[in-house]
Amino acid sequence: MERLLMVWAGILFCGLAHAQAWPQRPVRIVVGFPPGGGIDVVARLLAVQMTQNLGQQVIVDNRPGANGILGTELVSKANADGHTVFIGTTGNLSVNPVLVKNLPFNMERDFTPVMQTSSVPFLIYAHPKVPARTLDELVAHIKANPGKVNYYSSGNGGLPHLSGELLNSVAGINAVHVPYKGSAPGFNDLMGGQVQFGFDAVPIGLQHVKSGRVKALATTGPKRLSFLPDVPAANETLKGFEVVNWYGVVAPSGTPAAVVN
Repeated sequence: MERLLMVWAGILFCGLAHAQAWPQRPVRIVVGFPPGGGIDVVARLLAVQMTQNLGQQVIVDNRPGANGILGTELVSKANADGHTVFIGTTGNLSVNPVLVKNLPFNMERDFTPVMQTSSVPFLIYAHPKVPARTLDELVAHIKANPGKVNYYSSGNGGLPHLSGELLNSVAGINAVHVPYKGSAPGFNDLMGGQVQFGFDAVPIGLQHVKSGRVKALATTGPKRLSFLPDVPAANETLKGFEVVNWYGVVAPSGTPAAVVN
C-alpha cells in the first residue's frame, strides 16, 4: 500500500509546482481522528511524499471528535486555496451525511473531491484471552454469551462500527458496540482486555499480531492478504460478509480546478 500511495502522490504532484503558484506555504492535511489509526498512517505517508515532490512542507493536523465531524467542519470553513485539505474515511465522507442529522456542513455543497488514496480491508482483531482462533469460533463464543462480548470502533457510524453491526446481522449474534474517539484508543483497550474484539486497519495492529499481543481472526476483504496467508477471509466461512474501507482527500468547495488537478 505504501508503494502505491507514493506512486499516486508522485504522479499527481511532481509537476504541479511548475504549473501553478501552489503551494505558497505549508499544506495542511486534516485527519478527523487521533494519531495512530489507519487513516492517520495513510495521511503521514502522503505528507512525506508530497513534501518531497512539492518542495513545501506538508503537515498532518489531527482534529479528533464526533467521528471525524469536527475535522470535516474545520476544512469546510477553510480558505479554498488548496493549503488545507481533509483526508477522510468511508464513514466521514459517505456515512455521516446519511446517518447524522443537522451536520454543520454539506458534503456536496462544501467540498470538492480530489482523489481516492487507498482501498483497504479490515482485520478482525481479538484479545488473546478470547477463546476463539477463527471467526466461526468467535461467533460461537458470542452466541454462548449474548450481550457480554464487546467490540470497539473508532466512533458511532464509522465503518468499523457498521462492520460489527453487519456481523451481528449476518451471524445472528449480539455483540455490544463500544465507540471510541478514534481507532488508536480503542485498539489500546483491546490490547488491555477492556474490549474483546474489533474491526480495524491492517497497519494499526500488524506488528501486535506478530508479537502475540492480539490475534487476527480474519480479513474482511474478498480474499486473503498475501502477507497474512494463514488468516482467512471472513466470507470463506460466513457468506455475505465482506467489508472494504476507502480513504479519500477532499478540498473546500471553490478550490481552483488547477490546484485540485
